[in-house]
Formats: sequence, C-alpha cells, structure tokens
Amino acid sequence: MKITEVAAAVIEKPDGSFLLGQRAPDTFYPGYWEFPGGKVEAGETPREALVRELHEELEIEVLRATPWVVREHVYEHAHVRLHFFRVTEWRGELRDHVHAALAWQRPGETTVAPMLPANAPVLAALALPAIYGITHAHELGVPRQLTLLEQALSRGLRLLQVREAALPELERESFAAATVALARASGARAFINGDAQLAQAVGADGLHLTATQLMASRARPNFPLVAASCHDGAELHRAAELQLDFAVLGAVKPTLSHPGQAGMGWPAVAKLLENCPLPVYAIGGLGPSDLTAAREVGAHGIATIRSVWT
Repeated sequence: MKITEVAAAVIEKPDGSFLLGQRAPDTFYPGYWEFPGGKVEAGETPREALVRELHEELEIEVLRATPWVVREHVYEHAHVRLHFFRVTEWRGELRDHVHAALAWQRPGETTVAPMLPANAPVLAALALPAIYGITHAHELGVPRQLTLLEQALSRGLRLLQVREAALPELERESFAAATVALARASGARAFINGDAQLAQAVGADGLHLTATQLMASRARPNFPLVAASCHDGAELHRAAELQLDFAVLGAVKPTLSHPGQAGMGWPAVAKLLENCPLPVYAIGGLGPSDLTAAREVGAHGIATIRSVWT
C-alpha cells in the first residue's frame, strides 16, 4: 500500500495544553479526535504542508514549529506516515473550518474520546516532561544527592533515572528505594538504570536499558515503562523496534565524564532523529538553556546528570 505523507500539529499553549479536533461526520472515522493537519502535497515538505493546512483549517499563521516524532500507521483506507510538529507560536484567532469540534487537552489527562488509533503513543509521549534528571550519588554522596533531589522535585522535576552502578550493592538498593519514594510523593516517575531486579524490588516506574542491554534484547522488557540509552542510528532503530517509550541520545557536547572526547553536535542529532518514531532526550554536556536547541533538531527534551541538581 502506498504511504501517504501527513503533517500533524501539536498546537501547544504555554501551560502545556494542546489542541485536538473531532473529525466531521462525512469523513473516515467520523467523531474520532485527532491532531490538526493534513496530507503533504506533491512538491511540499512536511513543514510547508503543516503551515498551509493550519492556515486552511484554523486560519492561523504558524510562527514557530519544531519537528518531533514521525509515526506510521496502517488504516483500512490508507497507510500514513505522520510527521508531528510542536507548534508553540502562531498568529491569529482559531477559526475551525473542517472539524465538528475543537478541545484543549492537558498531557496525561485527555477527556475526549475516541481518539484515532495512531495517536495513542503520541498522547503518551506528550505526557513526558521536557527534562530527564539522572542521579550521580556516587560522586555527590547519597545524603547530598537526596537533598538535591528533594529540591529538584520541589522545582518541578517529574522524570528521573537512578544510575548508580558504582555504589555498593546495599547502598545502591537503599538509595534507589529512597529515590522512588521521594519521586512518588511528588508525582514524578523514576527509572532504574540497567537493573531489572532492583527496579522491581523498589517499585520503580520503569527500567532504563544500557545500550548494550538494548542491542541484546529480543523483546521489550516486562515493565510499564522502558527507555534506553542510544549513541547511533542502529541503537535508535532497535529501540523503535522494541517499541520503547523513549530513548536518550548523545553525547551532544563534550562531558566531564568523557574528557577529551568531542560530542556529536546538533547537526548529527538532527540527522539521526529524522523519521524517528520515539520521543528522544538529547544528553551530553547539556542544561536547561539547551532545551530550545534540542527541540529545534527534533528532540523531545534534554537529559542531564549535573545541571538539574544545581
């Protein structure tokens, strides 16, 4: 079946809410909810199609749109490749011309139904925050890391990873349990790096695979949430094959943990993220000030080992 290229818009307000439209009665899947957008015409890029479609559908002029995930789905009537963009700035008042209704929704709290089948993973990805914090208690010391964790959670950190292979086993288990408890009390989600048994023992929200574990896995691990560290296209492809929830890609810049090694740079990140179906966090010498640059090249956000705690 021929693949139909489609541009889709995640139109977002500053508070994080996003826009959905309900398909009209005279279309395929009438009454289902979708992200605004439409078919990429001959000679158009997906971005150009996005700008045109949003002007035709909603009478808005796109001022800022960054690439995000690209997902394929086979419907009964078409095989579509959906190029999602996050639209955070536009000009004009929304005036809908194609949908039966419009609704602003909040990530993780969708109240309208049913959704088009292709969009379930997209809604899950939108619920992921922009910052992924990674612990380094083996350098800071456990008491100091826990104090900094509490402070970061109070500032809004909602996704974190325990990566403490250098800690002695008993201390690592105690620290992981304390971290998960603090995260849960703040409504955050905590992953354990590389140790499925420990993740289960402390009731973590997810498992984060090392790149070696990722490439050796024949199936997705049996956890509600699974992520992986990636360094190249082959690893990103494997993470997508296993239908992981997200990936981390880097190192983008030189890092303190790998002195003397040059990072891959933003152009290489952009190339690797072309047509990537998973939300991806960029990592490697990055801080919150790099979030805009990360999203410009298609990353969901940034992962950071040090800057999130300062």
